[in-house]
Amino acid sequence: MEILGAVLERTGSAAPFATSRPFTVGPLELDGPGPGELLVRIEAAGVCHSDLSVVDGSRERPTPMLLGHEAAGVVERVGPGVVDVRPDERVVMTFLPRCGACPECATDGRLPCRVGSAANAAGTLVGGHRRLHRAGAAGDEDVHHHLGVSAFATHAVVSRTSVVPVSREVPAEAAALLGCAVLTGGGAVLNAGRPAPRERVVVVGLGGVGMAALLVALASGHEVVGVDAVPDKLATALALGAHGALASQTALDDGLLAGVVVEAAGSARAFETALALTAPGGTTVTVGLPAPDARAQVSPLTLTAQARTVVGSYLGSAVPARDIPRYVDLWREGRLPLDALVSGRIRLDELDVAMDRLATGHELRQLITF
Repeated sequence: MEILGAVLERTGSAAPFATSRPFTVGPLELDGPGPGELLVRIEAAGVCHSDLSVVDGSRERPTPMLLGHEAAGVVERVGPGVVDVRPDERVVMTFLPRCGACPECATDGRLPCRVGSAANAAGTLVGGHRRLHRAGAAGDEDVHHHLGVSAFATHAVVSRTSVVPVSREVPAEAAALLGCAVLTGGGAVLNAGRPAPRERVVVVGLGGVGMAALLVALASGHEVVGVDAVPDKLATALALGAHGALASQTALDDGLLAGVVVEAAGSARAFETALALTAPGGTTVTVGLPAPDARAQVSPLTLTAQARTVVGSYLGSAVPARDIPRYVDLWREGRLPLDALVSGRIRLDELDVAMDRLATGHELRQLITF
């Protein structure tokens, strides 16, 4: 079938992307779903820093690639062997397929699925297929999938292992945020940090993932302090109920300490700040994705003498089929205001500008709506 999508032609384009224009919006051919796959009509897709990392070359991915990994949509058709999801169901799409059979899948979310990770690196679905194609000067060419989703398009074919069904009562925009921002940020708190009841939680970096971590920590009854360099984000954190919101240097100068500190900025400096704000016996959780050559300074003596723990958390150490229903319950109870994460809505042909806005650090989640 013919769909409309935004294809990233190359990585490492120079900013501003509104000038270098790394995306091409146009028609593509999408194969029907194969065994264990679904055809989904995309309703909403979030623009995440992980997409920007591919655009600017911080994360190497094969191109041409149809980006977008945080989305929700409605199932239009199921492939052979899919018996537990039906057409017309709304699904949340997640960026790490889980095969459920490899040793990593037996770690209760702590390690990424081996099979899903290999497929993501290759730009394929978990079965090894590429379902996206387009006409080129040299004939038809395959277009790579992004993290098993490729949501910057009107439709996507995805593995059953990449989706979690949700009730139609959950609006599409809210459902989309559950697939990355909330799974990653919320999981960093609940799955990796595991704060004691009412223990203070500090979140360093208040982008989409960091603000989601802040919201989930608040919904779970913790004292929460947000740390960021952007005054508008500090004001937003306070408006959402944070008990404090400070610039990094102010937090350090004030001697702020917490039992659980989540680093969600994706920079070495933020990681160092998060370590410095972690109390003796506490846990630093890092979910940000800095450049591969980024390096931070760590005092091993401090870790040892103060019995500190540093935890890396990918996708919030989540098991999506278990965790997404938990966040839906919090939303249903009015304790998780997902709409607060939406900072703007755009069209497909505005992606270049959206990436520029995201790079400034002032956006939470820009949503493409269809």
